[in-house]
Amino acid sequence: MAAVESTMMELGTQAPDFSLPDTQGNTVSLSDFAGSKALIVIFMCNHCPFVVHIREAVAALGRDYQPRGVAIVGINSNDVANYPGDAPDKMKAEKMAAGYTFAYLFDQTQQVAQAYRAACTPDIFAFDGDCRLAYRGQFDDSRPGNGTASGADLRDALDAILDGRAVPADQTPSIGCNIKWKPGNEPDYFAH
Repeated sequence: MAAVESTMMELGTQAPDFSLPDTQGNTVSLSDFAGSKALIVIFMCNHCPFVVHIREAVAALGRDYQPRGVAIVGINSNDVANYPGDAPDKMKAEKMAAGYTFAYLFDQTQQVAQAYRAACTPDIFAFDGDCRLAYRGQFDDSRPGNGTASGADLRDALDAILDGRAVPADQTPSIGCNIKWKPGNEPDYFAH
């Protein structure tokens, strides 16, 4: 498994807009989260070992923070022609099996992943109540085969946002499997 790091979008960036179908076929848009105290956008998929490793902890984070006014959305941008395990019908089953309490969206064109400069799964972005990027980076320092996922880094960032404190700018990139780009669709923002 080849690991890729997140590109670390510039802090303060306005959340790029999106309008994507969820696992029920409903369209979910960035504007649906207006009024939230914070918004987490996680680029994820069903099969990546890095996502599977944090799966239970991500579901727990949703249960803990959504009642506190934090909106969460998962987005799968993988090429399902070459990775059929990430197809929308499989996403629906994964959402139920994982116990995700948040929308899980499918980015068929991969344009949303490109707008967020997403590189890997998971690639995590936390925006403040004004939809400005306050955190981008790892869920925590655990990895598949190395520790239990807690979400400590993301939880610390969310607590700071909710408390009106600045999130420290020293943030560790997320690491995971590369997004499975459609042939000829790989973006040019990779520095490596």
